[in-house]
Amino acid sequence: MKILILGAGQVGSTAAASLSREGTEITVVDRNSENLRDLQDRLDIRTVQGHAGHPKVLEDAGAADADLIVALTDSDETNMIACQVAHSLFRTPVKIARVRAAEYTLREELFSPKSIPVDHIISPEQLVTEHIEQLILYPGALQVLNFADGQVRLVGVQAKVGGLLVGQELRQLARHIPHTDARVAAIYRQKAGNGEETGNEFETIMPEGDTVIRENDLVFFLAARKDIRVMMSELLKLEHPVRKIVIAGGGNIGMELARRLENTNHVKIIERDPERARYIAERLRKTIVLTGDAVNEDLLKEENIETADVFCALTSAEEANILASFLAKRMGVSKVIALINRPSYADLVEGQYVDIAVSPQQITLNALLARVRSMRLDVGQVHTLRNGAAEAIEVVAHGDSQTSRIVGKQIEEVALPKGVSIAAMVRGDDVLMAHHDSVIESEDHVIVFLTDRSKIPAVEKLFQVGVTYI
Repeated sequence: MKILILGAGQVGSTAAASLSREGTEITVVDRNSENLRDLQDRLDIRTVQGHAGHPKVLEDAGAADADLIVALTDSDETNMIACQVAHSLFRTPVKIARVRAAEYTLREELFSPKSIPVDHIISPEQLVTEHIEQLILYPGALQVLNFADGQVRLVGVQAKVGGLLVGQELRQLARHIPHTDARVAAIYRQKAGNGEETGNEFETIMPEGDTVIRENDLVFFLAARKDIRVMMSELLKLEHPVRKIVIAGGGNIGMELARRLENTNHVKIIERDPERARYIAERLRKTIVLTGDAVNEDLLKEENIETADVFCALTSAEEANILASFLAKRMGVSKVIALINRPSYADLVEGQYVDIAVSPQQITLNALLARVRSMRLDVGQVHTLRNGAAEAIEVVAHGDSQTSRIVGKQIEEVALPKGVSIAAMVRGDDVLMAHHDSVIESEDHVIVFLTDRSKIPAVEKLFQVGVTYI
């Protein structure tokens, strides 16, 4: 597969790195020669310097032969024009564009082969807002990821003292919650060296019946949406529902999050720009909008920040988010969520000054990967975990026992690569947790967990429909 990536920023560079490791032929276009040189030094890819929307640049980059063009520049307009040029001049089959402005994304009629020929839109602000909303709805969760239109969710939590399953074998789960079916997909345990913990280095524990969950283990489990809270209660003391939320930053994400939560929660937004604050206040009905700086200790004291259930640092500057989070945590806020793109920053502060570091870059990459995978397989959702080290993917099983390697077989009969496990199937309206004797049927939505993302090509091959595999 040949993929043309426009834009060598954070998302474009990460996408190029991720896809190039999977044997995909990647070409990256950017105006900044230093960004391209850095990519070439690290990756086996081709680069072209120039404006992503110019026909000659796209021609030189190979748009005529590309299977997919992914427009990820900082400009919505450049991304849309690039897709238009690729469609009109080079007939590039699939075009994906990152479009931030709601003024565009809310007008669905804009995007069609007869107008702006973008096949799939990725809106980072919308994706990040939905992600943070889920974290607030499930207090105690570190990640909440949807599959099969939300019928089943993968939830990451840190096991705490007081959780009923902490210190016990996983096989005791069925005894604790006999009428709830859930599956622990992976456990990450902090490494120890010379008797001391080694910071944020984790080892992967593949769950077995005799696996004992320890305090501070990062546990990822799958369950039907209705069973999430019951399962969480097994791993940690459930927190009280969130009532009071303070949001630092009134950008698109902060404003949309407030809009979604203001009818059920007490929400305040702190915004530095007076004009922007006035704009937000005119468009939100119940949210209290304050003009000021979120790193102003006097302002936070005045607003009794210590009484907030959740503090969300959502400005466009991750350094400001870290400082605001540190201040809020020091002043007594129990839970802090912050937008932080750089993994090195996230590793430094997460668990100390920030409870959950949310990476817009990683969330955008997840959406992109789902679209790329869908070109080879019938894929629903794709989610990366542990800063891209692991992946959970929803694949629809097609074919029959003669044309598929998995349909009609029990899970224990499927030749899964090492580090790959099938965690659940969604069959119509039923969520079925995977057991060794579970049989995969045609059209099942199969949730696959990979602790080693290098095995993705093997998983794709496993789900391909061919001829006579019996």
